[in-house]
Amino acid sequence: MGTAKPVWAQVTPMAQAPLVALVKSYEAAGVEGIWAPQIFGAPFGTLAAAATVTERLKLGSGIALAFVRSPLETACSAIDLDRISDGRMVLGLGSSAESQIEGSFGSTYGKPLAHMREIVGMIRAVVARGHTGELAELKGEYHHLDLSHFRLLGPALRSAIPIYLPAVFEKACAQAGEIADGLLGHPLWNDSWIANQVQSNIKAGLVKAGRSRGELTLNLSIFVAISNDRREAIEDSRANVAYYSQNPQYLRYFQEIGFGREAAAIQDAFARDDFVAMAAACSDAMVESIAVVGTADEVRARVAARSANADAITPVIPHYGLSEEKSIAYTQGIAELFYG
Repeated sequence: MGTAKPVWAQVTPMAQAPLVALVKSYEAAGVEGIWAPQIFGAPFGTLAAAATVTERLKLGSGIALAFVRSPLETACSAIDLDRISDGRMVLGLGSSAESQIEGSFGSTYGKPLAHMREIVGMIRAVVARGHTGELAELKGEYHHLDLSHFRLLGPALRSAIPIYLPAVFEKACAQAGEIADGLLGHPLWNDSWIANQVQSNIKAGLVKAGRSRGELTLNLSIFVAISNDRREAIEDSRANVAYYSQNPQYLRYFQEIGFGREAAAIQDAFARDDFVAMAAACSDAMVESIAVVGTADEVRARVAARSANADAITPVIPHYGLSEEKSIAYTQGIAELFYG
């Protein structure tokens, strides 16, 4: 492989034949695991299909939207997938944006950190003791589960399934350090944010819980566009960075890393459904600060520097707005550089 760190890949919903071919190729290349994000569809079906045609590949929901389904349903989905895969499930849970959770899904957002903490606790209780009949009631601020007539057919394959939380801001990093098994870093993070905010806040969460750094896996998602034509790579990444920057909740992040003006313009254009203006508002400097673009040697060096204190990486192509031909080319570039 092109890196000593474990490398993960991202998989989106697709037809059976290409999915089978893709995940088999990842396993053969030594990829550590795959993340199926809940962006274009729920992740569990894709991961279950991948489980049946692989033997070693870890299978992560990266991420499943935690607030749009019952904690019991999420726990059962994770338990089933863990059994199907013989213990390879990694449950990634995220809060997403309030507009998506309450608008698109019609669910309750609430206070995301408190909501997430409640859900994680309930899922862990079901995984560990859902077969015993002991869980008569799980009651919190957001969920009230009456489990007096619920029981799993038998114990889960593992009494604890790893739970990863994503983060953009400091408090979410600290919460992951406190309660999660892993932190899936946001692909919008740039080098300075990781160095100045991520590490210190993870440490604060670990200290609060009396945990060691070895009890948390930090996996960085990184937008990567490998090309000998740097200008082309920047242009091909621009719409993707703009698309991921549309959330008004992220404005403070961009202000702190020096791109508040660009982000405000992107978010204003998104509110008007003007996707051309969104891309136009995303400057070259903003693209290059977030995405890692350039030749294979340049990308290798920048990814190594960004992930120096991480435990694993997930290089992903800037998929939004790319043609099928370019998607294939950039995917192949990542495979050649990072998968061996």
